[in-house]
Amino acid sequence: MKNILVTRPLPSAVLERAKKLGKMIVREDVSPLSKKELCEALTDYDIVLPTLGDNFSAKIFEQVENVRCRLLANFGVGYNHIDTEAAKQAGVLVTNTPGAVTDATADIALMLILMTCRRAGEGERLVRSGKWQGWHPVQMLGMHVTAKTVAIVGMGRIGEAIARRCHYGLNMNIVYANRSTRAVAFPAKQYSTISAAVSVADVVVVAVPGGSDTYHLINKEVFASMRGNSIFINISRGDVVNETELIEALRNGVIGGAGLDVYEFEPNVPSELLAMENVVLLPHLGTASLEVRTQMGFMALDNINSFITGVNPPNLIS
Repeated sequence: MKNILVTRPLPSAVLERAKKLGKMIVREDVSPLSKKELCEALTDYDIVLPTLGDNFSAKIFEQVENVRCRLLANFGVGYNHIDTEAAKQAGVLVTNTPGAVTDATADIALMLILMTCRRAGEGERLVRSGKWQGWHPVQMLGMHVTAKTVAIVGMGRIGEAIARRCHYGLNMNIVYANRSTRAVAFPAKQYSTISAAVSVADVVVVAVPGGSDTYHLINKEVFASMRGNSIFINISRGDVVNETELIEALRNGVIGGAGLDVYEFEPNVPSELLAMENVVLLPHLGTASLEVRTQMGFMALDNINSFITGVNPPNLIS
C-alpha cells in the first residue's frame, strides 16, 4: 500500500476517493509546505498531491539524499512551483490537472473585464460606505465593453475560452499574441508580438502559463504599448507580470485600470494596489467552485491511480 500525502485540505468527495488508493495523510494547514515539510514529503511518502505554493524547487531536491517519492500529482494546471527537470533527475514523475480549470478560469476573466471596465468594485465600495447619494447622469462613467477590442496574450485552452466568451457574449473584436501560430474557430487576428497586439486593444487579458519562460513577460514595455485608457487583466500567474512596473503604469496613467486574480508575491498584495480605486483585486478565485475543485481532485487521483497500477498517468508532464 502506497503512502500518499495530500498537502492541503480538499473537497470531501476527493478525500473519500483518495482513501481507496492507499494510506492517505491529509495536511490540515492551508498554507504552502515549509522547506522542512517539502524535504519530508520527498523522503516519507511514495506519492505527494501538492498544489500552488508547494515549492518543490531544484534546491529542495538537492537537499534530499534519498528520494522516496515517485509521483508529484499536482492539484492544478499550473506547475511552475515544481522544478520538473530536478524531479526528473530524481526519478519523480509530475502530473497536473488540465481541462478541469479552463471554463472556471475563463469565467473569472470575463468577470474581471466587466468589473474593471464598469467600475463595479469601486461602486460596491461606495454603496457599502453609506456615501452614495443616488443616481445621476455622469456618475461613475466607465468603459462600455460591447464591441470593444480585446487582446489575449496566450491563446491556449484558457485564452481561447476567454476569447470565445468575449466574441460570442460581448461581440468583442479578438486579437491575440501566441508563441506559435494558432487558429481558432471564430474571427480573430494573430499578431507577431505582444506589443503589437495590445496596441490596438481596449482590454488586455494575460492567459499564459507560469514558469521561467514567462517570468515578467508583461513589463513596462508592454504597458507603454497599451492605450492610455485600456484595461489590463491577469488570471494567469502573478510573476508573469512585473508588479512594480504595473503599479507605475497605473500611477502614471499609462493604462486605465487593472483587474487581478493573482499576484507576484501572493498572498502579499502591494499597498499601492490596495489604495487604487481603478483596480479590482480578487483572492485567486480562478477555480474556486466546489464542482471545479472536485473535478480537479478527481483528475489528480486518476493520475495517481494510473501510476499505482503501472499505467502512464493521463496528464504526465515529465
